Amino acid sequence: MKKLIECVPNFSEGRDMSIIKQITDEIEKIEDVKLLDVDPGKATNRTVVTFVGTPDAVVEAAVQAIKKAAELIDMSQHSGEHPRFGATDVCPLIPISNVTMDECVVFAHKLGKRVGEELGLSGYFYENAASKPERKNLATVRSGEYEGLPAKLADKNWQVDFGPQTFNPKYGVTAISARDFLVAYNVNLNTTSTRRANAIAFDVRENGRVKKKGGEIVRDKDGNALRVPGMLKACKAIGWYIEEYQQAQISMNLTNITITSAHEAFDAVCESATKRGIRVTGSELVGLIPLQAMLDAGKHYLKKQKRSLGISEREIIDIAIKSMGLDDLGPFDPEKKIIEYLLIDDSKKLVDLNIAAFADETASESPAPGGGSISAYVGALGVSLGTMVANLSSHKRGWDKKWKFYSDWAEKGQGYKKTLLHLVDEDTNAFNKIMEAFRLPKNSDEEKSARSKAITSATKYAIEIPFKVMEVSLKSMEVMKAMAEKGLPASLSDAGVGAMCARTAVMGAFLNVKINTAELKDEKYVKSKLSAGEKIASEAQELEREILKMIEDKIG
Repeated sequence: MKKLIECVPNFSEGRDMSIIKQITDEIEKIEDVKLLDVDPGKATNRTVVTFVGTPDAVVEAAVQAIKKAAELIDMSQHSGEHPRFGATDVCPLIPISNVTMDECVVFAHKLGKRVGEELGLSGYFYENAASKPERKNLATVRSGEYEGLPAKLADKNWQVDFGPQTFNPKYGVTAISARDFLVAYNVNLNTTSTRRANAIAFDVRENGRVKKKGGEIVRDKDGNALRVPGMLKACKAIGWYIEEYQQAQISMNLTNITITSAHEAFDAVCESATKRGIRVTGSELVGLIPLQAMLDAGKHYLKKQKRSLGISEREIIDIAIKSMGLDDLGPFDPEKKIIEYLLIDDSKKLVDLNIAAFADETASESPAPGGGSISAYVGALGVSLGTMVANLSSHKRGWDKKWKFYSDWAEKGQGYKKTLLHLVDEDTNAFNKIMEAFRLPKNSDEEKSARSKAITSATKYAIEIPFKVMEVSLKSMEVMKAMAEKGLPASLSDAGVGAMCARTAVMGAFLNVKINTAELKDEKYVKSKLSAGEKIASEAQELEREILKMIEDKIG
């Protein structure tokens, strides 16, 4: 699996999109890098760009983007609402897949070295890449902003970490880091008062506010000002007024969303704003957010409503969008704002077809999709019916106290459904792997041996996929059984049809296991799979009979 890191450079230009386009063009020229998001802000005069790729490719793309920004952006002419001190203000690297934070630090230092030596530009390392503990916090590193750079660079305590020590009035400096995934998140208020917005920001941010008594700052014995901590950990926040929207916002950086999530931050701002006679009108996501963060938010608000969590992924995301008002200032498109959705392979998938197109594809002259894919799909339909009964039951009048019981079953059902839908395409992929193995050359003994091993490996994979369909379909029947026992009486027949579909999926997938073992010479492996398959098939048939009898007894 590839090592992937994300880079989120912030450029001090948010009004002239021709400049931003020239910068992002440099990023897109680099192989093994994918540009995910470009988020400009007119009021902040700042654009957040997000791209992802293999580490060396990301470093190269960042170097080229920083170089182009230095050519096109003149910091001596810049103004905007957001703190800044460079044309490329910050350039963090974030581990995404198969990369540790320590490795990201190495790549951040490599990036800084190249920016200093190849481009002749200066800057500092912060967060996990910081050269000194006191440089860890970005706010400290950027204090004084662009206007304060001449004095800062003259201070021996603020020697740059890379590049010339002299002040570059056109470019400024850049801060480079390795950090955890950060969510830039703004909450909208029904006020134009920056002072009142800042009061709310002080309430919620981790750093809180300076402690005062009788209007005087309270200090410790050494004369240091004491602080009253805010409501949220791993949260930086300020209040500002956005002319573009004609309202104030709380602008937050959530530096570790496993500690403070977006929905927790939203709720905290709502609580503080209400106490101050201010209403939250919605919120705004700057850049991207992980899928899990949106699912956690949706489920959080569903729980507050005592609604079932076992609905589809897209419905949960819609609940999150509406609950936090993420569409308050403009449309919120999950396909463009959720990082995992931007990384989805664009190749054609069976599960993306409508039911008529899926049937047409199955009935065509092509040997795939075949029985394995259909078995997985039938299994997905079966557990979808069981999940539907659970969701309907959670809404039944008079059963309000039992909503969580049905919600838990619906969530289980959604998990089984998701796995089986994945196996629909994976079974076809397994068939294709066998075809590819048979097409390998066989001219020499070495090629024949490699081809034989590839065929064996692909054949075993083509056995493992339908076997997995059998296992998951059998397990999914627990949902239908629970609904046959305690589900909505009017939907008992749906639970029964779901059980029959699950049994069909098991038996159909077993036929695929059997036919794919026919030519395999590994007798021990074949015997093991067939024996285990017989056991699963027997259990599925017995469980189907049990569920159907239960239903027949109830409906007469």
